[in-house]
Amino acid sequence: MSPDTLEVFALLLAALGVALLAALACQRIVAARKSTRTLEQAMARTVAQASAAAAAAPANAGRLAQGGNAAQSANGSVDTLPGVRKRSGLPGMIDALGTRGVRWLDSPFGKLVVADEDRRLIEQCGYVDPRARGLYCIIRLGCAFIVACLGVWYAFAHDDKPVLFGAIGLLLGFFLPKVFIGRRAHARLESVADELPMLVDLLRLLQGVGLSLDQSLQVLINEFRLVLPVLAGEMEIAQRQFVTGRTREQSLQRMASTYENEDLRAVIRLLVQVDKHGGAVQEPLKQFGDRLRDVRRATLRERIGKMTVRMTGVMVVTLLPALLIVTAGPGIMAVLHSLSQIHR
Repeated sequence: MSPDTLEVFALLLAALGVALLAALACQRIVAARKSTRTLEQAMARTVAQASAAAAAAPANAGRLAQGGNAAQSANGSVDTLPGVRKRSGLPGMIDALGTRGVRWLDSPFGKLVVADEDRRLIEQCGYVDPRARGLYCIIRLGCAFIVACLGVWYAFAHDDKPVLFGAIGLLLGFFLPKVFIGRRAHARLESVADELPMLVDLLRLLQGVGLSLDQSLQVLINEFRLVLPVLAGEMEIAQRQFVTGRTREQSLQRMASTYENEDLRAVIRLLVQVDKHGGAVQEPLKQFGDRLRDVRRATLRERIGKMTVRMTGVMVVTLLPALLIVTAGPGIMAVLHSLSQIHR
């Protein structure tokens, strides 16, 4: 290998390391700017909508009352909801499989396939519909059957033990869906911990501009879904349960019991207290947000320490060989050339 080739190889390794560091830095900068821009736009829309609603409230009160009376006299009930339309095609097939699996959940076999731990993981993944648990039951059984068949086919193709490979495939296929939902649930738990300081700050701001608790939660669901993808979805589920007849405490306690986070439980207790007894919550939310930010700083310092160790390994793999080739390569090539001249 010539010195020019060694220099080119070293420069390529160094450029690869620098490109990796630059890509990570650019990704962080773009994400921070996007979050800031989304937050500013959503806050501007929220303030404009609140002002327009406050200005139009007296004029719309009479019309809403007249319209409500007319609707009640025509339909006999104001709370009548339209029926759910049955889907067709692939979504309809998925719904049918989920409905079929729901029938097995309460049986002893269904409780063995979808245990309590699996149901908690499914809820942590954001699926609260019973059909989701039924579909998980069907997927788990189907995956076990397919992988077991593949194991038996492999055993027959290689003249090996089909019973052993079939049993191994059955166990592997049975536990693969649980591994998948476990990883997704773990990622959502981490997202909840990351989004909680932003949730507290947004609640404090929305309560400070004069919005009620229902209005604040609805603004969080509609306007800040990009900033709070997990918590906004959970708040939407809690709002739907509250509309269908559950109390505020029951709808929010489901979220507190599903996500095992003490800070989230404290925020939910505060929201339940405000819904029951009222009162100013800006100062408690401010103190709670400061404490969450301190905890987040400590967590970020820990992550930075771990990242430093990892980046040391990356630098050793990428930059150190390039540096050794650039600095010691010409000298080694010169020594080898001199030794070859002496032997001649």
